[in-house]
Amino acid sequence: MQTTPLSFTRESLGLNADLIRKYNQPAPRYTSYPTALKFKTVEDRSSRSALLADLEDAQGPLSLYVHVPYCRSLCWFCGCAKIISTDTSLADKYLDYLEMEVRRYAALVREGRKVVQLHFGGGSPNFLSPKQIKRLSAILHGSFEFDEAAEVSVELDPRTLSEAQVAAFKDLGINRASIGVQDVNRKVQEAIHRIQPTETNAKTISWLREAGINSINVDLIYGLPHQTEESFKATLQEVLSYDADRLAVFSYAHVPWSKPAQKILERSPLPDADSKIEILIQTVEKLTGCGYAHVGMDHFAKWEDPLVKAQQAKTLQRNFQGYSLHANVDICAFGMSAISQSQNAFRQNHKDLDTYYRMLDEGNIPLEKGYLLTRDDQIRREVIMRLMCDLELDFEERGLANGIDFTGYFDAELESLKAMEGDGLVCFTDAGIAVTPLGRLLIRNVASRFDAYMGSAPKGFSKAI
Repeated sequence: MQTTPLSFTRESLGLNADLIRKYNQPAPRYTSYPTALKFKTVEDRSSRSALLADLEDAQGPLSLYVHVPYCRSLCWFCGCAKIISTDTSLADKYLDYLEMEVRRYAALVREGRKVVQLHFGGGSPNFLSPKQIKRLSAILHGSFEFDEAAEVSVELDPRTLSEAQVAAFKDLGINRASIGVQDVNRKVQEAIHRIQPTETNAKTISWLREAGINSINVDLIYGLPHQTEESFKATLQEVLSYDADRLAVFSYAHVPWSKPAQKILERSPLPDADSKIEILIQTVEKLTGCGYAHVGMDHFAKWEDPLVKAQQAKTLQRNFQGYSLHANVDICAFGMSAISQSQNAFRQNHKDLDTYYRMLDEGNIPLEKGYLLTRDDQIRREVIMRLMCDLELDFEERGLANGIDFTGYFDAELESLKAMEGDGLVCFTDAGIAVTPLGRLLIRNVASRFDAYMGSAPKGFSKAI
């Protein structure tokens, strides 16, 4: 078990632009397997019932997700399901229907199942007023039993956050907060329509810590207009002064054909692929040199953080809420576009708000799409998750866990990994395979070798970098 910080440099990683360019191909983030692109439209009541039966039969702990779709202004890079408005009264109606959905879901859940994790995403959860936050808390606590040690987290937009909202979220039970920063450079902020002064970030962090919410994550994005190696170095330097427990440094995915607002970003120069690669290399060097562990892909955490401890103990999980500490939990997700997950099924709500409301009025759970996993899906899901989390696979252990002869079952996939071994992304060991420090940057590509649905020309996914 690695117990001391690893500091990665360009030299120790064996990085070169040609190699990363070779593997800078579209690949899923594997917050689920199969990915949401495989979900099928729910055609009738029987197919809806089949998807929900998996939840009704299940036991064990629960993880809840609540989607608050509203934002006060549009960030032009955003790919989330959102509704832009400054009218907070819209959330009153939304909470009316959310309460209806929560009660309907809770009626399907067996008694005694405790909530060990709750996450609020968006949109922007702090679109809600303190009064609305209090009501949302009552809705959830009125239908579910919470574990005393439950992890309760929220995504916050510092630009519109108030101290009263922080207090309301604390009363709700929030003990972990993620704040969107993206970049601190004014020129970049203007280009993405998100003006967010440093003072605003500092004030948000101060309010959170004063309220006793001490576990803080900061989100950054690289690949935005006007970003350069030098400008992003300054952003990293400032963000390090925030002393966040975790940092998520996402690669911007430019997909204007599905997110039309992103077309506006083309008015300003976007970094080319080589520039993004250099920014990424610089980021890994800087953060791992400052006491952060590279958990994998785009996530970093302090070495004493529970996320890192879980990875060392091989108990780290991955689901629609990203990297997680909680194993064997079903996710019950509420709100427009929200995705639920149980052992054998995925269920996604309608992305259109009016349809979401109409289905609830008709007495239904507002499902638009879903997917029932095959046995092969379950095997590959487990293998991909362990690879994404542990950064290694023990063939005998994974075979026993899944009741298969691992090397025989995945003969073609293991053969395809030999080229990656030659390029230094993985290495074969006596027990199986291990992902190298370089491979952590391209873990999506490594994991995709076990994906039965990728095909020869994957579409619909962002590039790895």
